[in-house]
Amino acid sequence: MKQSPPSRVGKPTSMALMASGMCLCLWPAVSGAIALVLGLIIGLIGANNWIRQTSQLASQLLQISIVGLGAGMNLAVVWSVGIASIEYTIVSITLILAFGLWLGRTGKLSRNLTLLIASGTAICGGSAIAAIACVIKPREEETTTALATVFLLNAVGLLLFPTLGHLIGFTQHQFGLWAALAIHDTSSVVGASAIYGETALKVATTVKLVRALWIVPLTLIIAWSISKLNKQVMPPPPKIKFPWFIGGFLAMAALATYLPGFSETGAWIALIAKRLLVVALFLVGTNLTQPALAAVGWRPLIVGTVLWIGVSISVATGITAGWIH
Repeated sequence: MKQSPPSRVGKPTSMALMASGMCLCLWPAVSGAIALVLGLIIGLIGANNWIRQTSQLASQLLQISIVGLGAGMNLAVVWSVGIASIEYTIVSITLILAFGLWLGRTGKLSRNLTLLIASGTAICGGSAIAAIACVIKPREEETTTALATVFLLNAVGLLLFPTLGHLIGFTQHQFGLWAALAIHDTSSVVGASAIYGETALKVATTVKLVRALWIVPLTLIIAWSISKLNKQVMPPPPKIKFPWFIGGFLAMAALATYLPGFSETGAWIALIAKRLLVVALFLVGTNLTQPALAAVGWRPLIVGTVLWIGVSISVATGITAGWIH
């Protein structure tokens, strides 16, 4: 098991900072942006002595938050937004993968590392990388590098996207689309859109969760392609760890839509979920340490960044021009 990197702050002080930060994030006046910045400060000064544990807790809280947010949604709206975004999803995933593979060859990255970074950018970050890794069997360091690259870019997206959205002049609906189509992980999409506003959060969460469903067909297509390249019989379908929180989100939305009397309870659940989301963003920030920054490497980071910037600009242009709406 990998050990957490040594901290430059003693455990008593570290525990006090971490506990105070989490408690502060429960206060309604603390936004997701403030929580993330506080977490980044703690992470970069080396005050997180529990990297592995806080990483797991952040992931769990984010997933629980997404389920809880479903209690404030209308399933009919979720369905209509999801259906409307299908064509964007198919076209964008295809173009992102093609552009990412070209960039990887240009940057002299291995085929597996390139495919992992491109898949993580195209669909839903770490979840897509984990699923694709089950098929292509990369070296451990390739998977770790791809995950680290996506994690760093997610942190940057959480900080920059809300500010850029206001500078561009995006409406709540437009920003939700932009975040869902241009930011890697579902967690970061939810975090950035929560900072931007209520409508942005609803649109972004719905579109991104629909996009995450494409993990399954993409993984099967890659498995088939590899078998053809290697002139082998198509292998058995890979065991894909499907994101459970998608089903939870839809179930909560169904209860909020069709169960009489659930609206008041659902509103409380959604409110609690939003505060847990803020706590999770704080924990995400604490995991961005100097050793984590140093471990990525320049070439994968440059390829991942160029790909991400290209996607972000293309989607923003499409939204501004009215092609994506």
